[in-house]
Amino acid sequence: MSGAGAVGGNTVKERADIALNNDFLRKAVRFTTERLRTGKEKAAEDHGNWDDWRERGRQIRLHTIAHLDYYLNLFVNNARANGVHVHFAETAADAVKISLDIAKHVEAKSVVKSKSMVTEELHLNTALESIGVEAIETDLGEYIIQLAGQTPSHIIIPAIHLNRYQIADLLSADAGETLEPDTQILAGFVRRKLRERFLEADIGMTGCNFAIAETGSMVLFENEGNARMVTTVPKTQITLMGMERIIPSFADLEVMATLLPRSATGQKLTVYMSAISGPRREADADGPDEMHIIIVDNGRSLQLGDPEFQELLNCIRCGACLNACPVYRHIGGHAYGGTYSGPIGAVLTPALKKNVAEWDDIANASSLCGACYEACPVKIPLHEMLVYLRRRKLESGRGDKLEALGMKGFAAVMKNSKRFKAVLKIGQLGQKLVVRDGGIRTKVGPLKGWNTYRVAPSLPKESFREKWPTMEAEIRSGLQEMDPAMKLRMEAIVKERGTGKGGHGGHGS
Repeated sequence: MSGAGAVGGNTVKERADIALNNDFLRKAVRFTTERLRTGKEKAAEDHGNWDDWRERGRQIRLHTIAHLDYYLNLFVNNARANGVHVHFAETAADAVKISLDIAKHVEAKSVVKSKSMVTEELHLNTALESIGVEAIETDLGEYIIQLAGQTPSHIIIPAIHLNRYQIADLLSADAGETLEPDTQILAGFVRRKLRERFLEADIGMTGCNFAIAETGSMVLFENEGNARMVTTVPKTQITLMGMERIIPSFADLEVMATLLPRSATGQKLTVYMSAISGPRREADADGPDEMHIIIVDNGRSLQLGDPEFQELLNCIRCGACLNACPVYRHIGGHAYGGTYSGPIGAVLTPALKKNVAEWDDIANASSLCGACYEACPVKIPLHEMLVYLRRRKLESGRGDKLEALGMKGFAAVMKNSKRFKAVLKIGQLGQKLVVRDGGIRTKVGPLKGWNTYRVAPSLPKESFREKWPTMEAEIRSGLQEMDPAMKLRMEAIVKERGTGKGGHGGHGS
């Protein structure tokens, strides 16, 4: 990974350390995620009954994924009836091969692309370039990071980690002249340049926000209008679609069209929502002559039937969990090391890769605070899934040996009150060497990671257990004695119940 804002390193911790020392990255990510998060909260509040809408969205996704085979078959049959060529790709390699075969068949020289995380997942741009086909990103953020030689660091805003001065430098180099760091000037340059590329391109390539089973339609949400150009100007269209993107009907799309824009950017509606139901008809003024949809598995089916991870397929790719996550807001997306970042990436990447060893550390990149669940428009319990991943890591024998030893020691101390008191006393005495102004600031051993960014609290001189006898005596002394008549009445009731005479006994309802 190269270019401005890129984060190197072999582990999440190493990449996070690099990101934390990049002031430009941290300020840019913090500023934009805060704006997106507050925008989403206001949009949800203005809409009203937000939790009811979230629950409706969750039920739609749960139902669809539970019957995914039925709805996929229905979608495929209807899409083919509309004149669409539908392909199935079990692996990333299969999806890439199908795409390249189509490009070779139409003798393509260039492809214009609207924003698609699936094509990023497949590294499709590199594959196209390997056979001499130029791939041009037409989403503004994607175009910028393509110039930077980077991958997206956010699901919705790919260049979130760059500020306008860094973007101006990239676009100035592309333009061959100095462009002012003004958003209108920079966007205007890209718009003018891409217009010619739309007209020249042989293939238009898109992702898919939702696929409507009842009509065989593919739906795109966007704010720039580039996806409409991609799907109407080139003669051939290829859509890469994750197999879980299905929803049953256009009535269900109404719910998703309410949840997605508000959760992603705080908008009431996305600027452009396009439903495409096949190639150009005879009476149509524009549109592709040939349309292909490639339905991609690439590890998604591994989650089907898994009670801990099937809900992962409910995700509608809004990015709200990233904006809410305190870890992502500090380290950005590249520190996660994969196509998908933030809480969804920390679960999805190991899940798609079948939790292979290279992704073991990513599940630890979370505070487990649950902010991701609260932000998710379809209530995916990502914080619980992160715990499941950590458990599976230990069960597979890839846990940290020192951590395991520490937990055994902790268990031995906590299950014996005498040991607990002894260790507490040792800690209270030993900390005198390092406590300053009520806190521990030394960066030694296990305290190094914590105290690099904060101060560890010192142990109190007297523990709660030691204080309790005195506290209990004070509490009891302050309690008022029960009225004697009331006390006698209560004793009589208890005695009557003990003999079985007081009302119905036995089985509860």
